[in-house]
Amino acid sequence: MTKSELIERTSLKLPHLMQRDVELAINVIIDAMIHHLARGERIEIRGFGGFYVIQRAARIGRNPKTGEQVSLPIRHTTHFKAGLDLRERVTLSNDRFPLIRD
Repeated sequence: MTKSELIERTSLKLPHLMQRDVELAINVIIDAMIHHLARGERIEIRGFGGFYVIQRAARIGRNPKTGEQVSLPIRHTTHFKAGLDLRERVTLSNDRFPLIRD
């Protein structure tokens, strides 16, 4: 699902709101999440999951093309851990509609 699909589906569920108001609300929520993650804070949405930032240590890597060693600096990355309700619903839907993988 893309952001525009989220806005469209939310607008359909809330017909009393204008689509531009729904879009504004979703943008405010996403901007707030980005702001708090950028500050290193954790975000938890009960029943859905949590977003958090971890720090990866500096290390020595290799350039895959040349094999030359490269120094990689400390970096921060965002992780998501699904909540129990989300995991259960995904498991139930996969039991009913198995994913086909080739």
